[in-house]
Amino acid sequence: MSNSADASVATRATFEPVIGLEVHVQLLTASKIFCSCSTRFGAAPNTNVCPVCLGMPGALPVLNRKAVEVAVLAAMALNCRINETSIFARKNYFYPDLPKGYQISQYDKPLAEFGYIEVSAGNKSPEKKKIGITRVHLEEDAGKSLHEGFPDAEEKTAIDLNRTGVPLIEIVSEPDISTPDEAHEYLTRLKEIILYTGVSDCNMEEGSLRCDANVSVRPRGQKQLGTKTEIKNVNSFRFIRDALEYEIVRQIDVIESGGAISQETRLYNAHEGKTYSMRSKEQAHDYRYFPEPDLLPLVVDEKWKAEIAKSLPELPEARRARFVKVFGVTEYDAQVLTVSKSLADQFEQAAKAAKNPKRVANLVQGELMGRLKALGLEIEQSPISMKGVAMSADLVESGVISGKMLKDLYDLSFERKKDFSDVYEQEGRPQQSSDTSELEKIIEEIVAANPKQVEQYRAGKKTVLGFFVGQVMKASKGQANPQVVNELIVKRLG
Repeated sequence: MSNSADASVATRATFEPVIGLEVHVQLLTASKIFCSCSTRFGAAPNTNVCPVCLGMPGALPVLNRKAVEVAVLAAMALNCRINETSIFARKNYFYPDLPKGYQISQYDKPLAEFGYIEVSAGNKSPEKKKIGITRVHLEEDAGKSLHEGFPDAEEKTAIDLNRTGVPLIEIVSEPDISTPDEAHEYLTRLKEIILYTGVSDCNMEEGSLRCDANVSVRPRGQKQLGTKTEIKNVNSFRFIRDALEYEIVRQIDVIESGGAISQETRLYNAHEGKTYSMRSKEQAHDYRYFPEPDLLPLVVDEKWKAEIAKSLPELPEARRARFVKVFGVTEYDAQVLTVSKSLADQFEQAAKAAKNPKRVANLVQGELMGRLKALGLEIEQSPISMKGVAMSADLVESGVISGKMLKDLYDLSFERKKDFSDVYEQEGRPQQSSDTSELEKIIEEIVAANPKQVEQYRAGKKTVLGFFVGQVMKASKGQANPQVVNELIVKRLG
C-alpha cells in the first residue's frame, strides 16, 4: 500500500488499529513539586534550580500541597476515582537531563484511576463513546537538552535544568481509541477540560502539554493485541493524528509483506510525514521502580477531597447542554461557544443581557469571531465587548439597524479599536429608515427602470422580488428597513 486511502480500505477490511495515549500536563503552580524553585518559563538556563532539583547528595524532597490539589482537581474533572493513599516511586534511568539518575513518579499505587472522557462515536452519530482513563499520577519533570541557540551548538549539547522538578500529571488512556480522528477528538476534549479547571495552560509550544501515542494493529475481530510502537515528542494534535495515520499504514505494510512489528519508540518527522525508529521500547521492569524512601505515602482523605471538589467548575459538556436548554442555541452553536472558558463566560454574559440569545450566538460566531480569526486575534483581544455584541443584537432585533448597518459598524469598531457602543454613538446613533414616502419614491424609480423584471414577477416568478429588495437596499445605502421594503414592493407590483 502506498497511501492513507489504500491503508484505510485495508484497515476496514482486515485490520483494526488500537491506540492508547499518554499525556503529560504541566501543573500551574508557582513552585516545583518537591522544592521552592520557581516554575516560570523562559528564565535564563539553570537559574531556577537548587540542591533538591539538581539531585545533590543529602537534599530531601518536600511535597508541594498545591500540586496535589490541582492534580486531584484534574482527576475529578476526568471522572476518576481518587485513591485515598498513593505512593511515590523512583523510576530509574540515565539521561543527561535527569540529574538524580531517577525520576520521582508514581507506579503501582497512583493518585487516581478508572476515569473516562466521552467523544463522538463518529459518522455523525449522536451517540457518545467512552474512552477509559487508566490512571492519573503525579511526577516531576526532567530537564531539557538544548541543541541550538548557544556557542558550539553544532558540536555540543547543552543542558537546561530549570524544568527539572516542575510538577506534572500523566494521564494514561485505556487502549480504547480506534482511529486517528478519535485520538484527535480525545485530546481536544482532554485539553478543554484541563483548561476549564485552570490546572494548566496546556501550552504545547512551551511544553506544558506533551503527548506520546501507543499504536498497534491486529486482524479485525481478534481479541489479542498486536505489538505496539510508541510515537514520542509530537508537538501538535494535528501531527499526532498524522503520525498515527502513517504508523498504521506502515504496520499494515510490514505485516502484509510477511514481516513482524518491533516494539520500539519512534519519532515523527512532520516535514516528511513519516515516523523513524528511535530506540527499543522500555518495559516497566527496565526502570527498576521501587518506593521513594524520602517521601511518606500521600493521603487524600474525604475531607480534603470535599474541599478540593468545591473549586471544580462547570465542565464543557455540562455547559453545552445548559446553553442549549437555557438559551435555545443549537448543539453546534454550543460546541463553538464553549471551546474556551473565556468565550463561554463572555457569551453567557451577553446572552443574559440580550433580548434574543440566539441572535447573540450568531453574531459571536459570524461577525465577531470571523473578524478575529482574519486578524489572528483571540477573543480577549476583541475591541467589541460582549456587552457591545448584546447591544448590537438588540438593535437588529428591534429593527433599529439593519444587518448591513451592523456589519459596517463592526468594521468601524475593528478599524478604530473601539467598542460597538462607542462607535454607534460616534456615528450619531444611525437608524434604518422606515419612512414609507421616501422608500416609495425609490421603489417607483427602480420599478420604472426594470420593466423586464416587473413582467417576470407578474408572470409568477416570485424570486425576482429579491432583486427588487436588493436594489432598494443598495439605493438607500443599506439604511432601509428590509421588512418594510419587502411589503412596499409586493404592494407596488400587485
